[in-house]
Amino acid sequence: MASLGHVAVGMALGRAHARERPARWMLAFSLLALAPDLDVITFALGVPYEHALGHRGASHALLVALAGALAALAPSEHRARAGALGVIAVASHGLLDAATTGGLGVALLWPFDDARYFLPARPIPVAPIGAGMLSRRGLYVLGVEAALFAPLLLYALWPRRGPAE
Repeated sequence: MASLGHVAVGMALGRAHARERPARWMLAFSLLALAPDLDVITFALGVPYEHALGHRGASHALLVALAGALAALAPSEHRARAGALGVIAVASHGLLDAATTGGLGVALLWPFDDARYFLPARPIPVAPIGAGMLSRRGLYVLGVEAALFAPLLLYALWPRRGPAE
């Protein structure tokens, strides 16, 4: 994915969570939704894509989503709600990547299963990595993601009516 969809999910979760200062929560949940892609660091370390620690491997697992989000949001003043939405934000990353048209799949069940999975429906085109995002293909992927995730972005950015919304 080009990450626009991940950010849209995070923003919508932040908007749903916070009545006050939603921008802070939109940023926090967007960062959580993007966090699994920190595994691209493993490319520089020589870890092969298909390795459990490679891209779309362990960092995209649902168990890692649970542990990571709960740890990141533990000090929150709204622990239970923020923790649950944080788990959704991180877990959505692997699930959305499993809905793309390329790559080797996603290790959703790691460490119990090293297999990589795709969802039966794969409407999201796989994005080029790195500078390839500046290509015609990269712009196409951004356009598709903008269309697919427009409802979440509109929800997140639509002005609130008042304090009792």
